[in-house]
Amino acid sequence: MRLAPRIALLASVAALGASAASANELRDTALEYFKPLPSTVPAVADNPITKEKIDLGKALFFDPRLSASGVFSCYSCHNLTTGGDDNMETSVGHGWQKGPRNSPTVLNAVFNEAQFWDGRADDLKAQAKGPIQAGVEMANTPENVVATLSSMGQYVEWFEESFPDEAEPVSFDNMAKAIEAFEATLLTPAPFDSWLNGDDNALSEDQIAGLELFMDKGCVACHAGVNIGGEGYYPFGLIEKPGSDILPEGDRGRFAVTDTVDDEYVFRAGPLRNIALTAPYFHSGKVWDLKVAVQIMAESQLGEELSDEEAGKIVAFLGGLTGEMPVITTPVLPAETATTPRPTAEIIVE
Repeated sequence: MRLAPRIALLASVAALGASAASANELRDTALEYFKPLPSTVPAVADNPITKEKIDLGKALFFDPRLSASGVFSCYSCHNLTTGGDDNMETSVGHGWQKGPRNSPTVLNAVFNEAQFWDGRADDLKAQAKGPIQAGVEMANTPENVVATLSSMGQYVEWFEESFPDEAEPVSFDNMAKAIEAFEATLLTPAPFDSWLNGDDNALSEDQIAGLELFMDKGCVACHAGVNIGGEGYYPFGLIEKPGSDILPEGDRGRFAVTDTVDDEYVFRAGPLRNIALTAPYFHSGKVWDLKVAVQIMAESQLGEELSDEEAGKIVAFLGGLTGEMPVITTPVLPAETATTPRPTAEIIVE
């Protein structure tokens, strides 16, 4: 009779050992595709990050006076309380115009290979300049932005502290560098990172099952790396094109950047961190349900018809990519002066 409990105990220990080995094997496989989010702010090209730049960039990120109307800021489309985007199909800008594409999240965007859905900006400082000058977004000019910032003594002081070796620190380029420095701090470590780093309890059983499906079905072909996407360009509708409401014929994707036929309807693979917070989905913003988005991607990109259970488990895994949000204190912005350019409803972009 005493032998039975010992056998049961040994069987239990063996099962635990097999389970641990299986977990380690799955983690080793996952690490071939994914990388944990770094614990420190990453370096960016040609822009040493300092505390002064970060603080200046935060003020600029929140300042609506970078727009011609004085209404729209970077924060308008990249709301840090709603997943780093605006949760709209397409963003609203100057004169309440609607933009052509869904606003990507700014969270962890420093790890994207390039910015925008078509990759037309190499990095965050190049990206920061785009919306400010776009007539449908902030509708301003570099000259007017510099005039605005130069009119406020506090901003001049902050630029001098951030760029101490420059004769004219208040510039459009330096504005973009400061915004890049701030945005590089917007990192959201998630349960998936803890799991990749060895914490077996960081993900639920359904999330683990979803991760296995995510890899086995081939989602990792496009969604891998630190950001689980954001690293390459792929045709939307590789196997089967989705409907024209999801893939509008008038938006030819990366073709507008390269003028290459092979790039028609090619888009950057969206990064999937915090994807559960950033509905609606796709560059058209036409899908509000994450499970539906997963099923559409499986059919259009992989030729796979997922069951509800399979799609549900992948959605569970994607929930494990929701990270801890950075704690951001809203800055007090410098006061305007008599020489600060006044807001205008006119589109002043040349």
